[in-house]
Amino acid sequence: MFSERIERLRPSPIRAILSVIDRPGMVSFAGGLPATETLPDWSGTASADVLQYGPSEGEPTLRAVVSDRLRALGLDAPPERVMLLSGSQQGIDLVSKLFVDPGTPVALESPTYLAALQVFRLYGARFLDLRRELERAALAYVIPTFANPTGACADDAEREAIARRCRDAGTVLFEDDPYRDLAYDPCERTPIAARMSGGSWVYQGSFSKTFAPGLRLGYLAASEDLFGRLVMLKQALDLHTSRLSQSIVLAAITDSGWDARIDSLVGFYRARRDTFESSLRRHFEHLAEWQTPHGGLFYWLRLREVSGAGPIDTRPLLAAAIDRGVAFMPGEEFFPNEPLRGTMRLNFSHASAQEAERGLHVLAELLTERGAAGAPG
Repeated sequence: MFSERIERLRPSPIRAILSVIDRPGMVSFAGGLPATETLPDWSGTASADVLQYGPSEGEPTLRAVVSDRLRALGLDAPPERVMLLSGSQQGIDLVSKLFVDPGTPVALESPTYLAALQVFRLYGARFLDLRRELERAALAYVIPTFANPTGACADDAEREAIARRCRDAGTVLFEDDPYRDLAYDPCERTPIAARMSGGSWVYQGSFSKTFAPGLRLGYLAASEDLFGRLVMLKQALDLHTSRLSQSIVLAAITDSGWDARIDSLVGFYRARRDTFESSLRRHFEHLAEWQTPHGGLFYWLRLREVSGAGPIDTRPLLAAAIDRGVAFMPGEEFFPNEPLRGTMRLNFSHASAQEAERGLHVLAELLTERGAAGAPG
């Protein structure tokens, strides 16, 4: 079930000892900890404790808060099976190290998250189609809620089918869920992992989209058979996640204004999505097809084909677009195997209304010049 490297993995005795050094009266000769009194004085900003080494799994208080939120979503995620990550990208790396050897079959949506593809490729994964080949895979990686790059949101039947197929085949479910709080329209958002009773699963989320990406703080929870090994991998990778980042996030999400912040954020991004949609219709109605995303941060465009010419490859267009002051992501980069040409991912959350209008006008002109179908409105 696990990768070959896991046979060589051993828990760190130092990390086990460091997890108890904060007990009252404990005298530690174990780890290479600096003297607490020598740490910077950030009175009013952070206590000295958060500048010291900490537990690999993360701060107990923050783990408990995350656990409460995950259990409210239906996950079997007690605090002792929650781990704080140095960004959710670290979770992808940990899970890959746990399962993927050269040739290990991994089932994916197509297209899917580009940075996940990078990590899976690094460890030599062989990619399978999630729809047709999940049962042959050791690991199934999914983003069912406001997927990156498509923005799609799986319905209840689709989520139940993936959970059932994973359980029946013994395939480990790896659910990536960084966008779930950014919901602008009604959409089924119950995690697939909440349906995985009796199966093996990893569920991860992030504070990057709702708070601050520069803090690099994510989290994961996992079924009991997987969590201990993930902790050992974390110990071998970076000892623990920044305690300062954890302290900042804990203060934010336990503040009485957190729910109001999320509501405000959703309203702000909903307005940006709607404005972006209007600009898209003006400039791309004759150039592309798309579905309005119910949440998340992205539009996924499929360019119309010029009669007899086939779909345009958007990768060569990127340099020309940048020369004109506009950046986008060629959709071809998001496919595990053979890319589907004539696709683009456009982020709508960052640019202002005026910037979006200008940028879409430039892209539409460029596509028309290069032979895409139709003409900008």
